Amino acid sequence: LEDAFMAAGHGTERRDVMYNDFIVLGPAADPAGLASATGAVDAFKRIAASGSGFVSRGDNSGTDVKEKDVWKAAGVSPAGSWYKEAGQGMEQVIIMADGLQAYTLADRGTWLAIKDKSSLVIAYEGDPTLFNPYGIITVNPGKNPAINAEGARALLLWITSKRGQELIASFKVGGEILFFPDYRP
Repeated sequence: LEDAFMAAGHGTERRDVMYNDFIVLGPAADPAGLASATGAVDAFKRIAASGSGFVSRGDNSGTDVKEKDVWKAAGVSPAGSWYKEAGQGMEQVIIMADGLQAYTLADRGTWLAIKDKSSLVIAYEGDPTLFNPYGIITVNPGKNPAINAEGARALLLWITSKRGQELIASFKVGGEILFFPDYRP
């Protein structure tokens, strides 16, 4: 989506900033058997085959796009009573999945921030396809004259500066790092 945004001329500069990963959260009982999954695609196939509940963001966010990509790779068109599209943000989706004792795809940062409020566990993690990059883009003032181009450029330079990257690397919740800095000049 960022590549399309840039190709359409809406952004003037994009830089990698940081990354973490997506994880599949689920009930501790693991009714779909994700503990034995051989990859993210296999994990999603297991959820669908078992009819275990799954809560989707359903909001066209980066997480939602990644989820749809994994379902597609699994050859599954998720639908039916086991699949719920929440149209909500990540924290609300985790809370909903917890209430339903269902699975969901989440970014690790949000999970670390709210895991103490949930009975869910990490049911699957570690597949390289669940890589979650974050970038920064300055918006093209030619497309919108109200853009503060100077301020946007200052933010881009600061967040990709040595100090900005150090702050990202040192930010922790519950003793765990949320993001790993990723800018390479």
